[in-house]
Amino acid sequence: MSQTDQNKTEERWQEAKREKETVREKRQRNKGIGWDGRTLREQLAELEDKTEATGHYSGVTELSLKEDDPIRFEQLYSRLRGDLVTAREISKEVSATPIVEQEGELCYGLFTPEGDSIAVSTGIIVHVHTMSEAIKFMINHDYEESPGIEPGDIFVNNDPHVGDVHPCDLMTLIPIFHNGELVAWAGGVNHVIDTGAVGPGSMNVSQASRFGDGAYYTARKIGEEFQLYNSWKKEYPAKTRTPSFLKLDERTRITGCLMIRDSVKEMIERTGVETFKQLSREAIEYGRRGFRNRIKKTMLPGTYRGASFVDALYEGQQNVTREYANENHLMHAPSELHIREDGSFQVSFEGANKWGWHPYNCTPAAIQGGIWVMLTQTVIPNELVNDGAYYACDFHLPVGSWANTQNTETAHAYAWHFLVSAWAPLWQHLSRGYYARGFWEEINAGNANTSNWLQGGGIDQFDKLHAVNSFEAACEGVGARYVADGEPHASAIWNPEGDMGDAEAWEQVEPLPFLGRAIKPNTGGAGRRAGGAGFESMRTIKDVSRWLLYEMGNGYMTSDSGLFGGYPAASGYILNAQETDLKERFENGEDYPQHDLDPESGEFESKIDGDVTRRPEGISTPKEFDDYDMYLNYLRGGSGLGDPLERDPEDVLSDIHDGYVLPRHAEDAYAVVVNKVNDEAKHNSAVQGEWEIDEGATEELREKRMDERAEKAQPASEWYDQQRDRIRNEENLIDDVKKTYESSMRMSKQFARFFRNFWDLPEDFAFDLSYQAEQSLNNRFDSGLRPMWDNYTRRHKTWLDVDDEPYVPYTWTDRSLQDLPDSVSTFKHFEQTSDDD
Repeated sequence: MSQTDQNKTEERWQEAKREKETVREKRQRNKGIGWDGRTLREQLAELEDKTEATGHYSGVTELSLKEDDPIRFEQLYSRLRGDLVTAREISKEVSATPIVEQEGELCYGLFTPEGDSIAVSTGIIVHVHTMSEAIKFMINHDYEESPGIEPGDIFVNNDPHVGDVHPCDLMTLIPIFHNGELVAWAGGVNHVIDTGAVGPGSMNVSQASRFGDGAYYTARKIGEEFQLYNSWKKEYPAKTRTPSFLKLDERTRITGCLMIRDSVKEMIERTGVETFKQLSREAIEYGRRGFRNRIKKTMLPGTYRGASFVDALYEGQQNVTREYANENHLMHAPSELHIREDGSFQVSFEGANKWGWHPYNCTPAAIQGGIWVMLTQTVIPNELVNDGAYYACDFHLPVGSWANTQNTETAHAYAWHFLVSAWAPLWQHLSRGYYARGFWEEINAGNANTSNWLQGGGIDQFDKLHAVNSFEAACEGVGARYVADGEPHASAIWNPEGDMGDAEAWEQVEPLPFLGRAIKPNTGGAGRRAGGAGFESMRTIKDVSRWLLYEMGNGYMTSDSGLFGGYPAASGYILNAQETDLKERFENGEDYPQHDLDPESGEFESKIDGDVTRRPEGISTPKEFDDYDMYLNYLRGGSGLGDPLERDPEDVLSDIHDGYVLPRHAEDAYAVVVNKVNDEAKHNSAVQGEWEIDEGATEELREKRMDERAEKAQPASEWYDQQRDRIRNEENLIDDVKKTYESSMRMSKQFARFFRNFWDLPEDFAFDLSYQAEQSLNNRFDSGLRPMWDNYTRRHKTWLDVDDEPYVPYTWTDRSLQDLPDSVSTFKHFEQTSDDD
């Protein structure tokens, strides 16, 4: 540490000591650390009362700071946000973990004393609100009294029931004081490489309950005077397989939080504490208004409805930690978006099925975090991202469902598997609204299901216990837009700035050398606008012992359905090879598999001898791999938009030469006939040769396809009758599907009534389940509720109160889109905000 840094640290420490003395003196006078001597509980209650009474955040009905001097307001807010981004960019260089340094899996936020985000940095902005929940948990459970909240304190949380997505997201929170008052919180989150779960890696999939997820730290105080407790420094690293990485990650988060703290203190010195307080309040109210106005401009009022599903198949898998978890799971996410005339926004998952004995369950914090990272790429793609949007939204999350388990036995290690899949319809809800209002350039068919996740661990090439979590998954295909194709291998829904990372960087920390990395053809959804393609990496294993690897992602099912006639992206599959002759092939200079670009070609199997596993599932429990075994890491593509038969044949030809489409797929998916005209040319590793369009054959084939469509077409009423009879008679319905729908009907009387009415079923209709499926449902429904929170904020009432939950209609009876007199929205007046919000 330089002398300047030492002086800064000493100055910060001395200041914190003085502040702590002030705080303790106030406590002796029975004064709280909130504003004007209130406790944080009192201050939060007052804020909620004002917000509910006025409909404006904290009762801020006028943006006086912004209105009196708009340039100064923008300067102050931009300074805050700029300092958050600076803290992220500088502090991530402290960490040697490639997840942070290569992928940018890091985010910082500045929060009010009550825990509402004022501004956030770039990065994994899913955590706009997860850190808010953790702060509110501490306030509502009287941390001000015990263990105390004082200057220089350091807190940590990774408990999703308190405020997080899943346990591998560790957050650090540091309070910021001025003259004995808590004026703000600084928070930072990053995705760590291992949490000490039952299996290696950050998101293990074998466990059936929380007790296999790894170490949970529930809003814990871990340091004072900016120094970590010795007990924490010994406990935390000992619970993971990668102690050095976790220490570096923690150092990164603390570094960034202290930079933010210094920035806030400097602003208060320049502008005064009252200006900072006013800026905090107005920024959030401004964010709330901006969100509402954006919705008013881009959406029509009404109800937008959809559904998504994703599989997690465990039946017959090895290494499942509970016998009763040896079953298949299908996530059912009936999704409704209600847009009200005032621009308010309600997301409902009424009808979601029961939580399960798997690690894909979610909590309200995870759901709310998920919507922010999605909304910041759609509704609010600007720098004004804070909890103002949270106050403009309501969430209906059925208690006891996979979306809101309210049971602390449930596992959450890979909540993203369900969460990302569940949000797929929301992209399409918004896109349909954008289409109706003419904002065509905003339309997106939806981002990819972010998988596969290569994970595992064991004894590495340095004879040390180690774990891996390849974050190549931060670089998936993007869904097609209305005006352009989706970007290939470009991003992930949870990190809009994602990157696949350098192969060399991964090889430094993973004993898994790359044999190849290439665009994955046929993975983007077909359409008039094609979904962005995914990619793949072929890895081998070298110099390890008792090394475990496993796969994680969608398998038989694809959760993204495509939009306006577009096709979904390709689903997943598993490919690996064990006990291979790869070593001999290396030594003899023989061909070996570098890719699996065309799974139907047999090329992979022709270039390797060994035990090859090729399966259509997407999830596997850990199994042991040895030197020269092989593992395919296949990253998904985005869904398509529009009729594939309307795609320009020249674009299809470009797709072939760019490696996005195989020639035979051009004919199958797009009815475009191509012929090879040159065997020598090689545009990329997927396609050998130069191709050209047979225009006559293409025109003839497209006409034939249209005729075939007309022949196969049937009235919707006829299709409905066939499907209704199929459901009534339970024909060709596998047990997993019946169990899923039966679970949803038992979870929700509303959904059961809707389902039975829609299909004209008897009022007492129920699916006939196997003994195993019946036992599975009874087991989970009998488990009851075991919530973590003892005291809740008022905002939680939209998802918590079981007996008094707000009614969420399946159809609006008092208004419909057909009632609108013309194409002009009937939204009420706009609240004051800038034109570009």
